[in-house]
Amino acid sequence: MRKQFLECGKIVTTQGIKGEVRVQPWCDSPDFLLGFDTLYLDGGRSSLEIERSRVQKNVVVFKFKGTETVEEAVTLRGKVLYLDRADVPMKEGEYFVQDLIGCTVLDADTGRDYGKIYDVRPTGANDVYYLKDAAGVERLVPAIPDVVLSRDLDVGIVTIRPLEGLFDDED
Repeated sequence: MRKQFLECGKIVTTQGIKGEVRVQPWCDSPDFLLGFDTLYLDGGRSSLEIERSRVQKNVVVFKFKGTETVEEAVTLRGKVLYLDRADVPMKEGEYFVQDLIGCTVLDADTGRDYGKIYDVRPTGANDVYYLKDAAGVERLVPAIPDVVLSRDLDVGIVTIRPLEGLFDDED
């Protein structure tokens, strides 16, 4: 099941004396966060209305309505921000990396369960899926079309066809 509210960054410190905060973005580009009117705290349980925002180097500076002083902004430091999936226009076939976390990875030919995805990391050329099976064995899977055949994120299954020699423990 896809989460409605997704982590998008963390408030790391205050900015100035007028209630602004600096946010470390957890997305492809800091500019992505400029397109929102509302972000959320506590997994979506409370909302923060954005008065203004701007990118400053590799962080996003937000001014939330109702946060007028540095003392009020300090209370937000260390909090994780969430976005509502419904606020993000997505094309058919697009997904969030967070949707992959927890998916079971199966072999397209044998049905073998290679484990669950616990992390996705970019390498420059492609992403790499980090898997761990029930026995604790870890595997790395390149997210390339020759290997990853399908992603059914509604049921949490990623189907792969490992390239020869991809997994050392194979016969």
